[in-house]
Amino acid sequence: MSAELSDLYRSLGAAADDQELTHPELVRRRADRRARVRVAGGALAVAVLLGGVAVGGRLVLSADGAAPLPPPADTPGPVPTRSTPSPSLSSSPSAPTRSTPSGTPPAPTTGAAVPRPPTSIPDRAFFVLAAANQTGVESRIEGPALPVLCAASYPSESAVVQRRGRYLAYKRSETPKGYVPDGSYRHTITIYRTGRADDALRELRQAVRDCPEQKLPDDGGRTWRQRLLGSGRYGDESVLFEMRAPYPEGRGDPGADEVRLVRLMRVGDVVTVLWEQGWESTSAERAQVDADSRRAVAAIEDWLD
Repeated sequence: MSAELSDLYRSLGAAADDQELTHPELVRRRADRRARVRVAGGALAVAVLLGGVAVGGRLVLSADGAAPLPPPADTPGPVPTRSTPSPSLSSSPSAPTRSTPSGTPPAPTTGAAVPRPPTSIPDRAFFVLAAANQTGVESRIEGPALPVLCAASYPSESAVVQRRGRYLAYKRSETPKGYVPDGSYRHTITIYRTGRADDALRELRQAVRDCPEQKLPDDGGRTWRQRLLGSGRYGDESVLFEMRAPYPEGRGDPGADEVRLVRLMRVGDVVTVLWEQGWESTSAERAQVDADSRRAVAAIEDWLD
């Protein structure tokens, strides 16, 4: 061994002899303190991490209006139970609802009130003949609105509120002035109690069916035949029937029949009747009766409006 290496070993031994060895208990306390420091440092790091997550979550919630963050795309979310429809851009704003004093909206109206029937008949309820048909012959009359039909009775008469009638003569438009009229009407207007006006038309239809022919008193023994005709639409409903019998001896064309037309027209609870009665054995013409029936209905409707 060289002299330099021997001197080096001697120096190291002298230095070690001068150092005092640490007591074992002191070494154990230092090791425990280092372990506690490491644990405390780890807990502090975890607390700082959790605090950052909580602060970040609150920032997200306040920015999104308290709505939770959506799950990741590959995570199935909860199934919605009810969807809220979004407002339509094209819909117009609804009208404000009027509230009752209690604050609740009023119940919707189910329909207009049913008007009460009139109780009296004014003069304007009667129609005016067209200027070309006027004769100036007109008067008020009393008595029945319909001709006799065998032994028929009309229970609807008990439901009559008021009835007015008139008699008026007409001429055809081609008849020159100064000539006698071509026909005449017994024109009546009847107000019935609510819901009873249609009984008058129903009862008349049945009376005509039950009386296909008859002999009228004081008529020379002629046999009259009755039948229902297609009436067309006049008012709310209407009925038209004819009465037909041979002309008396010496009147009318040989072999021809005298024809009377009767039309009932209902407008609500009011029934107006045109009973064509001729003039000196003339016969009714359907075209003239139809035209005057339209005028009669228009007058009733104008009165009731």
